[in-house]
Amino acid sequence: MILRSPSSVLPRTLDEFQEWESVDGFKYEWNDGKIIRFGKLKKKHLFIIRRLQQLFYRTVAFQKGSALIMEQDVMLSGIQMRRPDLAYFSGTQIDASVTSDKEPIPEFLIEVISPTDDAENVEEKLVEYFNANVKVVWHIYPENEVVYVYTSRKNVFICTDLDICSAAPVMPDFAISARDLLSTSI
Repeated sequence: MILRSPSSVLPRTLDEFQEWESVDGFKYEWNDGKIIRFGKLKKKHLFIIRRLQQLFYRTVAFQKGSALIMEQDVMLSGIQMRRPDLAYFSGTQIDASVTSDKEPIPEFLIEVISPTDDAENVEEKLVEYFNANVKVVWHIYPENEVVYVYTSRKNVFICTDLDICSAAPVMPDFAISARDLLSTSI
């Protein structure tokens, strides 16, 4: 949803947006001068995020200093700043970002899609991610118990039940069945 409020309350430039902190509990993104508001994290989403983090901690990438970061600001271009639910950064990217002005682009992103998310916005972000050279994107639909694993806009594997969702080729050992990911039983 594009937020429309008095301009005196909201940031007007990308620099202002990056310094701005919302206090209403919503997540915001910047897209070419538009501020886009997203709903609050649902309890089931939090459960899924935790399960993904636990899976990540068992990967070789984690052992080598990589990180799977929740709601990290990701500058896709000079006019697009997105906050995916989870973004994978290699240890090399993290180390290089300390001394470089260049923003790192994650190779793997995860979005947990809510029933209130606008389909056009979800697709628009997918286009932006692949235009910025992201290699793997997962769209997780908890309510429908399905995960779409994209390795390009045209190449998608739909995971349900015992199908294995994988972050290959970025992290071949980051893999889980849709059932294990989406089950809320402990």
